[in-house]
Amino acid sequence: MTKLYLAIPCYNEEEVLLDSAEKLFNKYRQLMKAGRISKDSRIVFIDDGSSDKTWSIIQGLHEKIPMFSGIKLSCNRGHQNALLCGLITLKDYADAVISIDADLQDDIDAIDKMLDKYEQGSDIVYGVRSSRETDTKFKRFTAEAYYKILNKLGAKTIFNHADFRLMSKRALNIFAEYKEVNIFLRGMVPMIGLKSDIVEYERKERLAGESKYPLKKMLALAWEGITSLSVKPIRIITFIGLISVLISIIMLLIFLIQWICGVTVAGWTSIIFSIWLLGGLQIFAIGIVGEYIGKIYLETKHRPRFIVEKFLHDEEKPNN
Repeated sequence: MTKLYLAIPCYNEEEVLLDSAEKLFNKYRQLMKAGRISKDSRIVFIDDGSSDKTWSIIQGLHEKIPMFSGIKLSCNRGHQNALLCGLITLKDYADAVISIDADLQDDIDAIDKMLDKYEQGSDIVYGVRSSRETDTKFKRFTAEAYYKILNKLGAKTIFNHADFRLMSKRALNIFAEYKEVNIFLRGMVPMIGLKSDIVEYERKERLAGESKYPLKKMLALAWEGITSLSVKPIRIITFIGLISVLISIIMLLIFLIQWICGVTVAGWTSIIFSIWLLGGLQIFAIGIVGEYIGKIYLETKHRPRFIVEKFLHDEEKPNN
């Protein structure tokens, strides 16, 4: 039977944690009773430096029910780093790890289908939303546009997939070789290239509390994904620069012809417009190049991507 671990990043999730834990516990008991997963399987919450009672709730769950484990990060490192911590830490304990958010908007009943795909030989199984009916029109439009733009820019992602996925031990061991600091998991995991499949599910409304990914964070994640996985923005700048040079040459020829013909052109509007346009393009270009240089700077420091302060677990790490 499969020893299945769940990696669940948590940040200030006290309002939903107990309810989510109960649902996951019942799901695990159902899977164990059906002989789908081993009795050594675990549900692991990763506390990403929460300022509320999230960690004390995780400690209480672990003390009452050994099936629950907890990882406490030394400080808040962000959702992607917290999830990365779970995947890397648990890869030596489990046959497969499923990542899922603590609010359980992702359908836990899809875990059965993920296990089916895993048992059929898939090393990675992506949870893909079958629709976005629960999203606002604005969120639906921006999310779908984002996936399309990201793929156009060369960063291959799975359409309508976030971070609900199953990864086998084999996939996790390969993924552990990816050492970059600037991480975007939903773009990095497809790079592994092992056999994969998808499972469709309906995403639910959040039970309680606020979303940990408001518009500001979503935009930051989008930018992180584009600049971490693709160099096409720099190539686009080069293309825009080339077009600007060609336009300048054409305009120069036009002005020379007008001068030869004796046509007087005031020119102030066009000059000011050109100065502001080219100046803006230059500043924008410098900003994008600076973004990439900044990422190189961070990568060369080789700082740890996460620091585990505590690990509540009742099983010794295997020797293999």
